[in-house]
Amino acid sequence: MRNRSNHGQVCIVNQMRTLWKQHVYWTWFFIVSTAASLSDIGAVTDRLLRNPKDFARVLIPFYGAEAAGQFAELFTEHLKIGGDLVNAAKNNDVKKADALRRNWYENADEIACFLASINPFWNSSKWQEMMYSHLNMTEKEAALQLQGDYKASIDMLDSIEQEALMMADYMACGIVRQFSYW
Repeated sequence: MRNRSNHGQVCIVNQMRTLWKQHVYWTWFFIVSTAASLSDIGAVTDRLLRNPKDFARVLIPFYGAEAAGQFAELFTEHLKIGGDLVNAAKNNDVKKADALRRNWYENADEIACFLASINPFWNSSKWQEMMYSHLNMTEKEAALQLQGDYKASIDMLDSIEQEALMMADYMACGIVRQFSYW
């Protein structure tokens, strides 16, 4: 029985790491496509917006369809606000960017509170800290890409990936602890 338990734990860790890495990379592809006005922006956006649904599919067995759907909605909003923010920055619309940034952080607060409400091993303050850092670094990455500082943008992507792996591990560990009967 122990091997089955370990296998389940490894699977959830791998799933969370895959989903968070996909989130990071498809966000980066969106930023690059937006900055360069590439014709793939529609396809990239569609793929990026699939990420919250992929998260929901993994979360359903643990939290049910309603809670997983709520997370997908909040995470989709996170992506849409971020996309609008990148476009506002590209268009040098400072007023719009400031409003979107406020909405983005409010959404991060909602995500943090929601996650803490469904898992006693997830702390709202910890999620908020990770989300705020994620937003800050993602906005810096977008600014670097828009400025044409590609090396610095890639360096920032590496940092975002490392942080996303920490977020993935925190999420996976919380699930494993909550459902330790595996």
